[in-house]
Amino acid sequence: MASTDPGTAAALIPSLFPERKPMTPEQIAAGVQAALTVQRRAVTFGKRPFAGALVGPDNETVLLTHQSIDQVNHAESSLARLAYSHYTKEFLWQCTLFSTWEPCGMCTATIYPQRRTAPNRSGPGSWAHIGRIVFAGSNDQLYELTGPGNKENFTMDWHTKDFLKGCPQKDVEVIGPLEAEGKVVMEESDKYWSKTRIASR
Repeated sequence: MASTDPGTAAALIPSLFPERKPMTPEQIAAGVQAALTVQRRAVTFGKRPFAGALVGPDNETVLLTHQSIDQVNHAESSLARLAYSHYTKEFLWQCTLFSTWEPCGMCTATIYPQRRTAPNRSGPGSWAHIGRIVFAGSNDQLYELTGPGNKENFTMDWHTKDFLKGCPQKDVEVIGPLEAEGKVVMEESDKYWSKTRIASR
């Protein structure tokens, strides 16, 4: 189907897809650390160990951060909505959303897609349109920590890249999981999940 060919959106509306700067390993590590700092703080307030950070087009400036609020207000989707309210789509395409964990389907959908305006209404559709996602720990690693039947997180068996294969019009770059940073995130997160595993048995 022509409308979903890879790169369709950029070919039709190039102004929405300005060039993104490549990230260095040092910038990736710093972005993950920014998100992990927020996650640590969230856990001290009894929140689940998930957090995100939005880094600007220079790949260094942390613009916004967000923690997990609850099971329907995840760190990444909340951050994407906040980012969209502050910045233009053209700007956000050059930004990177860092997450301590692989974004779920809801969060990936918030980062990527277009929401059509209501019938008979003018104006552009809206979507977060963030051009790059970086995550430290994978969904598989998360399941290792949460275990089966954990009421705090019924981890799903799927991956961000798999979701985006069904959304090829926009070339959202995905980096992750990250070996070194992922190990640190797992160790930090297990301080929370080890307690819920015991409670869920």
